[in-house]
Amino acid sequence: MCGIVGYIGARDAADVVYGGLKRLEYRGYDSAGIAVLEQNGRIAIRRDVGKLNNLGGLLAQSPLGGQIGIGHTRWATHGEPSQRNAHPHIGMNGRVVVVHNGIVENFLPLREELMAEGINFESETDTEVIVQLVERYLESGLPFETAVRQTLMQLEGANAVVVMSVDQPDQIICARLGNAGGITLGIGRDEMFVASDIPAILEYTRSMVFLENRQLAVVTRHSYQLTDLAGNPIEPEIHQINWDPVSAVKGEFKHFMEKEIHDQPQALIDTMRGRVNFEQGSISLPEMNLTAELVNSLNKIIIVACGTSYYSGLVGKFMIESLARIPVEVEYGSEFRYYDPILDERTAVLAITQSGETADTLVACEQAKAKGATLWSIVNVIGSQAMRISDGYIPMHAGPEIGVASTKAFITSLADLYMLGCALGELRGTISPEKMCRLVDDLAHIPNLAGQLLEDETVYENLANVFHNAQDFLFLGRGINYPIALEGALKLKEISYIHAEGYPAGEMKHGPIALIDETMPVVALATNDRLYEKMVSNIQQAKTRGGVVLAIATQGNEAIRREADYVIEVPETSELLQPILNTIPMQLLSYHIAVWRGCDVDQPRNLAKSVTVE
Repeated sequence: MCGIVGYIGARDAADVVYGGLKRLEYRGYDSAGIAVLEQNGRIAIRRDVGKLNNLGGLLAQSPLGGQIGIGHTRWATHGEPSQRNAHPHIGMNGRVVVVHNGIVENFLPLREELMAEGINFESETDTEVIVQLVERYLESGLPFETAVRQTLMQLEGANAVVVMSVDQPDQIICARLGNAGGITLGIGRDEMFVASDIPAILEYTRSMVFLENRQLAVVTRHSYQLTDLAGNPIEPEIHQINWDPVSAVKGEFKHFMEKEIHDQPQALIDTMRGRVNFEQGSISLPEMNLTAELVNSLNKIIIVACGTSYYSGLVGKFMIESLARIPVEVEYGSEFRYYDPILDERTAVLAITQSGETADTLVACEQAKAKGATLWSIVNVIGSQAMRISDGYIPMHAGPEIGVASTKAFITSLADLYMLGCALGELRGTISPEKMCRLVDDLAHIPNLAGQLLEDETVYENLANVFHNAQDFLFLGRGINYPIALEGALKLKEISYIHAEGYPAGEMKHGPIALIDETMPVVALATNDRLYEKMVSNIQQAKTRGGVVLAIATQGNEAIRREADYVIEVPETSELLQPILNTIPMQLLSYHIAVWRGCDVDQPRNLAKSVTVE
């Protein structure tokens, strides 16, 4: 969760950038830095490890002077927290400097190519590939803007990039690739601002432009030009942001839920930061305090949770049992507290709770500790009760979730469970180094694939028009996607007040099939996996009874269109990670139906964000 700020104008750039970083300090904890183009035509950089105050002290001792600058607060993905890994990164010849948020999925082959040409790397980060590529193109004689475009065309993954060069002392170039890592332009009077989040620059302007996927902006103090990566001009939409903090956080979105759905690619990146080493193909969960002795002593794991988190636990059961070969049970916290579970020192109880304060889940945690079990938790709120009492924990790092219906906390908990399964499997010897590399590589692509699902919501708006008057829905899934059917039904119930049921598709003939007719839409999760053919059979059975079927299917599967009435396509990934991608259509469908019905999306009736009483 990195914060980015840029400035060009008549003010002292370091002051503006540092002030903006202070307002984004929650986005980066391990290092920070600022680069300024000084009057002598050279790029000067100050950066330090740790809290932003450390950078502030460095700036007080050794000030920067200039009117164009960029800055960054970092939370590490590639490379340990250190001064040399802190942003901004400068090119080998000192001509280009960059800050970056995201994951360059193909940084290894790009770095090897550059090193073969004699380019020296000073850091372990994927970011340095970007700056060295831009500088290489500059050295070949290309103009700055062209060099940046050529570089961006080579990058894979979801990334936000801001670049500055001595060759163009009156320009900042910024770009967005994919739907993780936003870039906002702030339009001032004879000055311009760049930020990853609105609050960083709200003090100076409320006229803002939000870059979309594969858009690039060339910014000067007097103007900006917005184009696609090929250079075709784009007419920007200027948003007027209210001064109040609530509107500022919501930004361009109509509801917090919509914003939080769109936050998910970035949230996935953030929950991986500091845990996944994409170069070495390894996963580290330091807060879990895992040891081979502890993990190999366990004979079962019990996941306890409520609501959406319970469905996350059901997916986690598939992940952990498949990867680590440990038996996993999943229990509702509200039920677990009222029976006498069999727990001992060879049991780990894993609580999943966004708030970390859910009453039923906390009682379950207390039971676990009282009976000698190891207590773990996956939480979003740092410092919450569940986190404090746990023997080990995984912070979701989803950021504040204001909409009552959980979205990004669910997605990040799925990623956390996948990483936990990998870490447990490695310690138990059920995952070879080669397999771990494949598992990590699969995970690296997920934020970008999730972002692709958010590029066009037209299909959901059209489906909402078709289905908003339905009184009942049936959601069907098999295997690891059965919990996603449950989650899809819950989302629709929560925010649209339409009755919906989620079922394992194999149980359809054991009762629910009696309900199917032309008035009951059936949502079928039919992406490519071991059970795809069986899902197609379920779709055919629903159609035979007059049901209207909406299939969630893998991109490029044309055959499913002959079976279902409507199809939503999702990118293909590994079977264990497919639930993350399949969740997003469930959220968007529910959201747009609720909007069409005029429901209070962010604060649905009778519901609270966190249930802190029984």
